[in-house]
Amino acid sequence: MESGNSTVVTEFILLPLTQSQDAQLLVFVLDSISYLIILPGNFLIILTIKSDPGLAAPLYFFLGNLAFLDASYSFIVAPRMLVDFFSEKKVISYSCCITQLFFLHFLGAGEMFLLVVMVFDRYIAICWPLHYATVMSPRVCYALLLALWLGSFAHSIVQVALILNLTFCGPNQLDNFFCDVPQVIKLACTDTFVVELLMVSNSGLLTLLCFLGLLASYAVILCRVKGHSSEGKSKAISTCTTHIIIVFLMFGPAIFIYTRPFRAFPAVKVVSLVHTVIFPLLNPVIYTLHNQEVKASMIKLLSQHRVF
Repeated sequence: MESGNSTVVTEFILLPLTQSQDAQLLVFVLDSISYLIILPGNFLIILTIKSDPGLAAPLYFFLGNLAFLDASYSFIVAPRMLVDFFSEKKVISYSCCITQLFFLHFLGAGEMFLLVVMVFDRYIAICWPLHYATVMSPRVCYALLLALWLGSFAHSIVQVALILNLTFCGPNQLDNFFCDVPQVIKLACTDTFVVELLMVSNSGLLTLLCFLGLLASYAVILCRVKGHSSEGKSKAISTCTTHIIIVFLMFGPAIFIYTRPFRAFPAVKVVSLVHTVIFPLLNPVIYTLHNQEVKASMIKLLSQHRVF
């Protein structure tokens, strides 16, 4: 405890996903397997895109950045979750908790904004193909990437700033296996109604608007491809279907967690597990299965290095 500081809580105690030892062991095994697939899968996508000149289009540039974000995102919760499995007392310091919260929202918002950029890229490619090379030039792609990183930082720093202004004087037991806004806010010693409202607006409303905007954008794209050739239509529908699956997998849990009042709810832990541990695994799997160009280039790369 610190007496000369408004923050008197110096550490938080994390609760396991479940109290059942058998269930904890099952989660540990699934988490380990997922983690061993997430990193190689995403790094393989990045390496494939970097090494194949045929994958120089903006779509693959953004896909490589998405794989990088997923790989980075997997370092936030999963490693500590694996370590805590062997710890009798799962403790995280106040500073580490704030750091984990910052990167969770920084990288999470980065993925969200990147999906918005990717749907813009697909809209230009499908609806304005003659202007695609001009609109989505390398300079524009890097500018969009910079904008999404700045937007992610602004989103996350607001979350952290609101948390740092709260006073924590006990209890210090977080009802989750990692630090996130809903659980941390509930431990504050002051009235958090206004802060919760700001958090829901910053995370929940933003997530919901992006989700609805993405669905509307893909609906427009799918309507526009009706008049295309059968081959072009098939490729556009395949790409859009892949993106829509990712949108639902990412935004579904986020909307459930952040668009409602921050109250205890048993399903939150399970949804959080899917959102922070399982979801990053699905991106490389889905993109690999649905993108023929990436899949072919990946097989070629692995064959060259005699992986199989």
